[in-house]
Amino acid sequence: MSKVADWYDDYTKQQIEMGINARNRSIQNSLVKFGLQKNHEVLEIGCGIGTQTQLLAEYLNSPSQITAVDISPKSIEIAKHRYDHFKGLKWIAADFVTYPAEKQYDVILLPDVIEHIPVDQHKALFANIRKSLKKDGFVLIHIPQPYYQEWAKVELPDKMQVIDQSIYTDVLAQNVYCNDLYIRHLETYSIWQEQGDYQTIVLMPYRNDITYTLKKKPSSNKFKYYLRRIFGGKKA
Repeated sequence: MSKVADWYDDYTKQQIEMGINARNRSIQNSLVKFGLQKNHEVLEIGCGIGTQTQLLAEYLNSPSQITAVDISPKSIEIAKHRYDHFKGLKWIAADFVTYPAEKQYDVILLPDVIEHIPVDQHKALFANIRKSLKKDGFVLIHIPQPYYQEWAKVELPDKMQVIDQSIYTDVLAQNVYCNDLYIRHLETYSIWQEQGDYQTIVLMPYRNDITYTLKKKPSSNKFKYYLRRIFGGKKA
């Protein structure tokens, strides 16, 4: 992955020029909409030079609640310099696919990242994400809508990054469900194009949500019996 890291080292200038835009603000709004609290601990995967991280740090009680990871060492160095006033914010230069999980977080954010990670690595990526997620936490993924991505490859080739894939929901689901996560919410919406150019996806731990459902909305004894047969455990 050294070539990918090198590419993003060179991409830092464009990131600085872009600054905070409508996409960043939309991602931040979605985080709050789906449950981000000011006291939450957040892991951001693919932080770049810290553009999205800035919005997170300004929202949370303390920047020390954030761990920001990026594959590009230069991006991390720039972020540290640009945001040295965010005391306690942890910046890590690493490939999160293989990075050992250090702790668990309330929220894990991937802001337009997974389309730049080879699909054959997604199973390992989501396994590491699951290890890093608290049992009542959630994951928010933001990606280009796949058909828009295919259009952009043809019409806007100069805007494409070193790895730029279309992430279709069926492929995403395969790598999510096998890691004890599930798609709680998926929506396509518009930022710059009328027909919907981006998707917001929320993942949650699967079995934890089943337990929550049983506690809040008791179901029939027959349904509970089958759940015990599938997942094991004591009688409800």
